[in-house]
Amino acid sequence: MSVVAGSVGRVDAPLEDDPLEDTLFDDGLFDTAPARDDHPAPTRPAAGMSRPGLNRPLAVRMRPRSLDEVVGQQHLLGPGAPLRRLVEGAAPASVLLYGPPGTGKTTLATLVSQATGRRFVALSALSAGVKEVRGVIEEARRRLVRGGEATVLFIDEVHRFSRTQQDALLGAVEDRIVLLVAATTENPFFSVVSPLLSRSLVLQLRSLDDADVRALIRRAVADERGLDGTVTLTDEAEDHLVRLAGGDARRALTALEAAAESATDTGSGVVDLATVERTVDRAAVRYDRAGDQHYDVTSAFIKSIRGSDVDAALHYLARMIEAGEDPRFIARRLVVHASEDVGMADPTALQTAVAAYHAVQFIGMPEGRLALAQATVHLATAPKSNAVVMAIDAALADVRGGAAGTVPAHLRDGHYAGASRLGNARGYRYPHDVPEGVLAQQYPPNELVGRDYYQPTQRGAERVLADRVPRLRRVVRGQDQA
Repeated sequence: MSVVAGSVGRVDAPLEDDPLEDTLFDDGLFDTAPARDDHPAPTRPAAGMSRPGLNRPLAVRMRPRSLDEVVGQQHLLGPGAPLRRLVEGAAPASVLLYGPPGTGKTTLATLVSQATGRRFVALSALSAGVKEVRGVIEEARRRLVRGGEATVLFIDEVHRFSRTQQDALLGAVEDRIVLLVAATTENPFFSVVSPLLSRSLVLQLRSLDDADVRALIRRAVADERGLDGTVTLTDEAEDHLVRLAGGDARRALTALEAAAESATDTGSGVVDLATVERTVDRAAVRYDRAGDQHYDVTSAFIKSIRGSDVDAALHYLARMIEAGEDPRFIARRLVVHASEDVGMADPTALQTAVAAYHAVQFIGMPEGRLALAQATVHLATAPKSNAVVMAIDAALADVRGGAAGTVPAHLRDGHYAGASRLGNARGYRYPHDVPEGVLAQQYPPNELVGRDYYQPTQRGAERVLADRVPRLRRVVRGQDQA
């Protein structure tokens, strides 16, 4: 998807037939049209020299000018999709664009404004009040009645509008006096009033994937609106920029611009990994999610937890997070480890690990790092036991070796017609009929009577089981009383 520039931050009152009315900002935030004849495109300069007319941020200059330049969000921009129809001017519906920063909300708003015969007005919820909203609506009404000119009203950070401010939009949206395009990084079903929701399409934008961000970076390096080939980007530097972006195109292009300026100032013209690290003050983590580093760091992470070194475990967790590892992968490893290496020595460890997995799914990153860290600390400091994994593996080995046997008749299902004639469930003793809740009865097949799989350790909560399990076995096998 496209790059989204910074928050709007200004409110402009409507003007009377002023030809500059729609030029709302002098920083070019919403500029998308090619340069006019009286503002010719800049020529390519020598490395290290500034280029006339290109003093705006790289993220702004590289804003897509048409749907063909948009990268990502194909689930909203396919043929016949509501957003494509809106951008092409065929579907006059108000929309709420909901998604993380840097996914193209502002860009899509500007593309909507380019549809034939539409005027574009932008307000920021950070600074606009009811008075400004009503002023825009009245001007839009006047222009619609007088000349049939439609107005696209873009509101950034709409979740920051109060209920009163949002209510002021309802009539104009319902009567299509304005075509509302509102952007929010928060779930609109919690932050936007229901009447406005019901009058708008809610479209969720997704974070860009690595391929999308990489395509934008390469375009910015080569495009005449961007760096115009004045610098060379190494593969390592490009990979690091993609990781730094975290799905945010603006972040990637801002870092690229800073690194390119540094490379130009030094006269090298090469943006390498060291340049990016120096410029953005963030070291690259040597970590390949599909290679040796992925497996090595993951292995060290689990072994540090198993070895009860909480500090080392947190170090490797930080490396995985910083390198952009899928947090769900980390959480799954924690869930496995909770049973494999902690087990019944601390039964609450599995609960913590599962809760961390759900928390990561529910809130995402970066906040999800806290749940992952909490689970890591819990598991690393918990008493350890591999008795659970040893028990199930021993049972599986017997089953795979053919030691299965017939289910004893008194344990078989006796709830269907004819079961009693087969002898099913005859002689079964109900444990709750005795005060102790445990009684002598054969449960395994004949071939496995006396086979012990679970061997509790003396660590943590399992210490209690180390005493209880042998007593239960003696009672169940008729060797002792409960």
